[in-house]
Amino acid sequence: MLNERLIVQTAPKAHEKNIVYWMDYRVTVLADRLFRVEKNKMRKFRDDATQAVWFRNMEPQDYKLSADDAHAIIETSACRLILYKERGQVCVEFGSTRKTLDNYGNLLGTYRTLDKCNGDDYYPAEIIGEEKPKKITLGKGVCSTTGVAVLDDSQSLTLGADGQVKPILGEGSDEYVFAYGDDYRAAVRALYMICGTTPLLPRYALGNWWSRYHVYTDEEYIRVLNKFEDRNIPISVATVDMDWHYSDKVDQQKGITESGKNTPEQIGTDNAPNMGWTGYSWNKYLFRDPKGFLDRLHEKGVKITLNLHPSSGIRWWEDCYENMANAMGIDYSQSKQIPFEFTYDRFINAYFDLVHAPHEAMGVDFWWIDWQQENIEWRDNRPYWERAAAPIEMKYDPLWALNHYHYYDNASKNTVPLILSRYAGVGSHRYPVGFSGDTVISWKTLAYLPYFTATASNIGYTWWSHDIGGHNFGEKSDELFVRHVQYGVFSPINRLHCTCDETMTKEPWMYGSAGLVIGDFLRFRHKLVPYLYNASYRNCVDGKALVEPIYYEWKDKSAYNYREEYLFGSELLVAPVTQKQYPDGYARVRAWLPQGKWTDIFTGDVYEIAEGGKEVMLLRGLDSIPVFAKAGAIIPLSLDNKNAVKNPEKMEIWAFEGTNVYSLYEDGLDEQKYSALLTEFKSEFLEVNGACTQSLAIFTHGDGTVIPENREMRVLFKNVEKGRVRFFIDGMEEETYTTRLSDCLEVRFAFDPTKTYRIEVIYEAKTRLEKWISHVKKVLTTAAGENTKKLAAWKTLSAVQTEEEFVAALEGVDVDYTTKLRLYESL
Repeated sequence: MLNERLIVQTAPKAHEKNIVYWMDYRVTVLADRLFRVEKNKMRKFRDDATQAVWFRNMEPQDYKLSADDAHAIIETSACRLILYKERGQVCVEFGSTRKTLDNYGNLLGTYRTLDKCNGDDYYPAEIIGEEKPKKITLGKGVCSTTGVAVLDDSQSLTLGADGQVKPILGEGSDEYVFAYGDDYRAAVRALYMICGTTPLLPRYALGNWWSRYHVYTDEEYIRVLNKFEDRNIPISVATVDMDWHYSDKVDQQKGITESGKNTPEQIGTDNAPNMGWTGYSWNKYLFRDPKGFLDRLHEKGVKITLNLHPSSGIRWWEDCYENMANAMGIDYSQSKQIPFEFTYDRFINAYFDLVHAPHEAMGVDFWWIDWQQENIEWRDNRPYWERAAAPIEMKYDPLWALNHYHYYDNASKNTVPLILSRYAGVGSHRYPVGFSGDTVISWKTLAYLPYFTATASNIGYTWWSHDIGGHNFGEKSDELFVRHVQYGVFSPINRLHCTCDETMTKEPWMYGSAGLVIGDFLRFRHKLVPYLYNASYRNCVDGKALVEPIYYEWKDKSAYNYREEYLFGSELLVAPVTQKQYPDGYARVRAWLPQGKWTDIFTGDVYEIAEGGKEVMLLRGLDSIPVFAKAGAIIPLSLDNKNAVKNPEKMEIWAFEGTNVYSLYEDGLDEQKYSALLTEFKSEFLEVNGACTQSLAIFTHGDGTVIPENREMRVLFKNVEKGRVRFFIDGMEEETYTTRLSDCLEVRFAFDPTKTYRIEVIYEAKTRLEKWISHVKKVLTTAAGENTKKLAAWKTLSAVQTEEEFVAALEGVDVDYTTKLRLYESL
């Protein structure tokens, strides 16, 4: 029987009042827009949980049923599900609109792995050494342009109440119908309702990860982290790839034989395949004192993950072999390989207790499960009296079980658990985070990742981790790596990684002056942790992903066409640079901005967009990508130094002009404190006769002890250069604050969570013409070209009196084409 910690609680049996039988159908009304539709000639239906779906125990639903021999109609307050004898005729009606269940218009979901992918293509067979399909085909999601999406659960194995996967499939068809129209977030929330939610991520997972497939020694690894420290580039996760254990890349024969684990004659035999991918014993030639090494990493404030390839089981040179053999009832003196048996509870228990737990006691925080094999034959190796009556002929994907059991094993030892592994189908969002695989280093890969990542939200899979910079093949390009890191900073997980080539690395200092830009963006990622952790909480509680397609928020046709553009949390819109820059030094990004006021957080440029949205051409140098804050946006940042990811002592708030409400979640889980604090930020913008007032109210709910007692709050009013400040504590005007003028107005004060604060900034409004002229000055100052021409252009454009005159004058100024494009950009 499985260890209790590995058994998850499910509630798969539906309330009988929600179940409808008609002909050979069974329909379960799970919500007003969510139905389970089963069809089986023998009327045999599955009530157990599956690998994907765990919960069907919803309260009785309000619906009406009418039926005759021709069809049955199940009507809720939102829609009608109409059953016919032929499954192909079954449909959903919204008013007078009828939609069939053919998944036409499905906005898709995600894919198992991007190994050897160049964008959505596979690299040529002559390069990667094997034949692959020409294109990646994403799986289905629960969102559709038709308003109806269908999720097929018929091939999902049964999950028993004992926590074990059973070699049992449903009989007939087993489908879930999501009829949510264009309310895509509601469709994803419905998926979470039946599958389980996405868990909260630990704060450390949201910083920068260092990873490289490289034969490190302990000293060499420490040296790399010291170089990051010397450059003040924070790292929160240290990854050690497969060469932490004995492998064929470090002379396995020498490593194993000289450490007394084997004899030279046995290496390479059938009983001891010379495969270095699987291993569980530290290579003492590289890591002389493994615990000391892990302690030194922890002293630096980083968490540690080790790479696993478990497919070869346990071999007799492993430190854990004798204990494992005894647990499995094998005579260890025979030196037989213990096969990987993840259908067998006895093996699963021993795998965690005897193989992994000793490393965790030593200091390993979580595991990177790098399962690369396809499905395997289901093996029933239990004692004969426990076996099924007949042999089982079925393929089984161990990846799902590895993810499932590893995650819950980690959860039994950590307040906020984590694994890193590959996607194993619907429901994989319960086991964050996802490792997308070994992608080709190319612009094409970079251009595909934003779409791939955002689209995965359609199947609830919200925490993809990519090899930032690409993994292998391709070419070294400083520009490409900068753009990849910039995307990584605004992706769910920012994990630098590459293959084992001695001449390849993602260390920023190996990229010349481009490394300075990389360092700036990695530091900014670390500052973003409060914003990212809050987004993780919202994903867990509200079902709202950090990264979402923009069509979740806007239904314009353009929102579906700009695939590389995405929402990043509740406050930001990102249009990453995914193409080479032009010879003039600027990359072009064609983007679509929705109606509203948008501020580029890096350039400060403001874009005021009318109803219907606008397609724009954006030019960016190597030091910037388009990231837009909405009107009234609040961005909480940490100013704490080094690798710290705790609730910050110094917090910076970027407050953008406009009206908005933002709620920041912080907790004490890092210190085993099971309480939380919500800090509410309520911004309000008012303009009367050219006089502007931007106010920001700050107040809290919950346990204020989870944040540092001496927190310093710095509020930067990003759209305000100067103004008069009024500062209130608990409704009384105070002078206990300081201001600072730089690119914008900054207000600093000591923050006490038991008090309420209100800041008012009064300033003069700028006309649109004044904003245009301010933009012109910045563009002309930074533009390359003849200074006399730039000055002449400035004098012409700064002298105009009306918007019409400005547009006409801009047409005629004598500047180069690139500069003119930049001048037009924010009109």
